[in-house]
Amino acid sequence: MTLGPSITTRPDDGAAPTRPAPPGRPGLDRRTWHVRANAVVVAWFLAAFVVAIIHRWLPESTWLLTHLMLLGAVTSAILIWSSHFADTLLGRPAPGGQPFMVVRLAVHNVGAIGVIAGIYTANDVVTALGGGLVAAVALTHAGVVLRQRRGAIMARFGKLSLFYVAAGLALAAGAGFGVLLARRTTDAAAQAGLYVGHVGTMLMGFVGLTVLGTLVVLWPTMLRTKMVPGAPLAAGRALWVLVGGVVVVGAGALAQVPAVVLLGTLVYLVGIAMLVRPMVTIARAKPPRSFATFSATCAVAWFALCVLALGIVVATAPDWPAAVEDLGILRAPFAAGFAGQVLVGALSYLAPVMLGGGPSVVRAVNEEMDRAALARVVTLNLCLVLFVLPLPSLVRVTTSMLGLAALASFIVLLARAVLARRRLVRRRDDDVLATGIPTGAPPVRRRLGAAWGVGAVAVAVVLGVAGDPAAAGLGAGSAAADVAGTGETTTVEVSVEGMRFTPSVIEVPAGNELVIELTNTGTDVHDLVLETGATTGRLSVGETRTLDAGVIGRDVEGWCSVAGHRQMGMTLDIVAVGATGAAAGVDGTDGSDSSAGSDGSAVEGDGGTHAGHDTSDGAGAAGPDDAGAAGLLDLQAEPGEDFTAHDAVLPPADGAEVHEVTLTVSEVEAEVAPGVVQERWTFNGSAPGPTLRGTVGDVFEITLVNDGTIGHSIDFHAGALAPDRPMRTIAPGEQLTYRFTATRSGIWMYHCSTMPMSMHIANGMFGAVIIDPPNLEPVDREYVLVQSEVYLGDVAGPADADKIAAEEPDLVVFNGYANQYDHEKLVARVGEQVRVWVLDAGPSRGSSFHVIGGQFDTVYSEGAYLLGGPEDAGGDPTGGAQVLPLVAAQGGFVELTFPEAGNYPFTSHAMVDGERGAHGIFAVTD
Repeated sequence: MTLGPSITTRPDDGAAPTRPAPPGRPGLDRRTWHVRANAVVVAWFLAAFVVAIIHRWLPESTWLLTHLMLLGAVTSAILIWSSHFADTLLGRPAPGGQPFMVVRLAVHNVGAIGVIAGIYTANDVVTALGGGLVAAVALTHAGVVLRQRRGAIMARFGKLSLFYVAAGLALAAGAGFGVLLARRTTDAAAQAGLYVGHVGTMLMGFVGLTVLGTLVVLWPTMLRTKMVPGAPLAAGRALWVLVGGVVVVGAGALAQVPAVVLLGTLVYLVGIAMLVRPMVTIARAKPPRSFATFSATCAVAWFALCVLALGIVVATAPDWPAAVEDLGILRAPFAAGFAGQVLVGALSYLAPVMLGGGPSVVRAVNEEMDRAALARVVTLNLCLVLFVLPLPSLVRVTTSMLGLAALASFIVLLARAVLARRRLVRRRDDDVLATGIPTGAPPVRRRLGAAWGVGAVAVAVVLGVAGDPAAAGLGAGSAAADVAGTGETTTVEVSVEGMRFTPSVIEVPAGNELVIELTNTGTDVHDLVLETGATTGRLSVGETRTLDAGVIGRDVEGWCSVAGHRQMGMTLDIVAVGATGAAAGVDGTDGSDSSAGSDGSAVEGDGGTHAGHDTSDGAGAAGPDDAGAAGLLDLQAEPGEDFTAHDAVLPPADGAEVHEVTLTVSEVEAEVAPGVVQERWTFNGSAPGPTLRGTVGDVFEITLVNDGTIGHSIDFHAGALAPDRPMRTIAPGEQLTYRFTATRSGIWMYHCSTMPMSMHIANGMFGAVIIDPPNLEPVDREYVLVQSEVYLGDVAGPADADKIAAEEPDLVVFNGYANQYDHEKLVARVGEQVRVWVLDAGPSRGSSFHVIGGQFDTVYSEGAYLLGGPEDAGGDPTGGAQVLPLVAAQGGFVELTFPEAGNYPFTSHAMVDGERGAHGIFAVTD
């Protein structure tokens, strides 16, 4: 009886291998077919390896890596090898033979690629088509085995083929769960239920049933010993228990009943125990000694642990979405510990037999595949253990990369094995021709033992700790103080919302170890740095990283170290609950943080800083006893001698049809009121940025250069085009070109569109583009006024994000400075026609532009004349207007003449804003 492509066993003992005897088959010879088919498996494996290396730069990298390994490599390997094991178990070839197997494998790979492409492009149709192909291949595979059973010899191993039938049905069901899961419904609980069903049917059903059923006969073959009598019968009974467990898990997931899922996993574990018991008996008599047997042993152990953990996590989670998040820790054990290990273990055993070449060559190839067997297995499994433990993030990085290398070493050894076979066959053939005596296998090489694996992992741990000692609780940066560890771990998920960590206050029982899982859900790069020195490092958008803060015995501050982000409120406070004395932190009396409410619960402080924390370094907004820059406000004060007002004079359009402009982002300190300095983020060094002017049909080619310290972008309202590319955020040091054609007239806003936009606009990143209406009449004087709000934080610091959110500006100004045109008045003469363009840049408040003592004879707003204009486009020429009403981002112009000499104040008639600095004076002379 044949158990593989060229492995046979004696019917009387059921397992002892004899010499190769491959059956004939149409098409390629079996060895060539297996080499080519398994090249597909290796290609998927290589793709997963590459993604693991570059995952930081890929979106959805964890999902992609998991599916490249499981849906690609593992599933392809199962389709190939289960077909051949079914041939052997049933004593007859499958319907359609090798050609039909090639078709099924090709269709599956097309479907797998379709699923991955569909998910990555958010194309539900492509995802559904790909999932449909995967399900169709699975059902066909099960049907082929059922058809093969008809008239088969059906020896005592025949019933084991039902494992492959059940596995095929499970794969089809799992594909269905996956397609439904990809629809991205807003029902989080339903999505979580589908996810659990998907995991259960795919891993416990498809992969688990296939592996367990195959090991019944492959295990004694790998150990080169006899099968325990009754093992096939025990496996047949276990099959129904295992299938029952999968069905119960799927039903519990669909019904969203956690207890049912737990029950299904426990039933499944009973089935594993029933099937594994004969394997344990065999191993006692003939212990594992090869890489294949070591890997298979560890894989089954990880599988059982993961199944148990799946049930417990779902049953103990507060809700289904939380269960899915907690199950994330099982991805590596399931994918690498179970599926990856069993894949490389089985192929390490089958590859020598598949390559063939005679007993001496097979022994030599086996020797290559078994290089450093124990060291590789120990390394991988120790790394997996460390990966699931709450260790410092850098330690997890070093150990996970080492474990990946141990797993991927299979590819290198397989390549060496292929080369060794060719070399030995050639040498043997040459020797036979020369002497008639074949050359034997090379001498056995010395193997690396478990100590080498332990040593390699120890080095990886040391490197991780050395790279981030504070995260490991070492050195002066430790957060443990003198508090004894409790041995318990508090894990908190933190996300980025705008320029805030959420939550921004974390309470941890004193003595607990704290693990922070930070996800960058913002639109710019961020990190988290603790005062102990522990840090996540920079995270790109969508990336998640774990930071181990160590044992918490005192209060600890954290912040985003990206320039300007801490000042904008990206701070995080860790509060040690129950700490006493000096370990408590700020006041050293009763152990309570001074930012706590009267009931002792932590509350967020104003402006991203918390009461009782030192703000002497200028970080964060002012505390309750320090008004920061706002405390310096005196709108009656005179500017300094070097004060120069922003030039409000608007030059006429230059007549060019193409306007090439470079806007350079820079961060400057500038006065916004007498004696009040704020950090301003600017285009070309001023806020507002330069005013651009043209006519309808003109082309504007803007080069944005980011010389700032964080990401920025630009949005021109004067151009109509898809925002995806031209309005994207660019990193410091980068530049982009923004090209648009002005097709409509008006005064248009441009601004930074990087989130949070309110922060970037409030910090000065705005300006005006004026596109003259056709037939615009010439006037004697033109001015442009851009109204905006100022939200003061610390002295010389950026805007206060909390005030922006609350819409509580400290100042409302024209052209970036409070009351500046009170000090340097705008001039006009009696009888002159004066045009004033007004843009409300916000970011939030509107404007009601009014000239005290003046009346507007022309009002143009948002592309239309409301009053006056060419040929009285705005209606009754005797009409007049008193205000130009604008909401945020709107603009227009007014025209008026001054009847006599004097000072004519202009302001926003939203009087509180006029009193906050939106005020100036026209000085009119004869």
